[in-house]
Amino acid sequence: MSDKKENTITIDGVEIKESELTDQQKYLTSQCRDLLGKKSRIEFELDQVQASLNVFQQALVQTTKETAEEILEKGEEE
Repeated sequence: MSDKKENTITIDGVEIKESELTDQQKYLTSQCRDLLGKKSRIEFELDQVQASLNVFQQALVQTTKETAEEILEKGEEE
């Protein structure tokens, strides 16, 4: 005997067994699951891009400050 639980989906608070779905509903469910996975991966990648962008922006700001300080120091020497 197998105690394997059947996959279900919940729509508007109602739990529906996968075996009760039509082929079209199963297809649409698969599409939704796949898109949710893609959304998670894209959000994960976006977090990495945002963190990298922040590092480069901070480096740019820092180099402009250093350049400004060098210009001010040269001006004081003259």
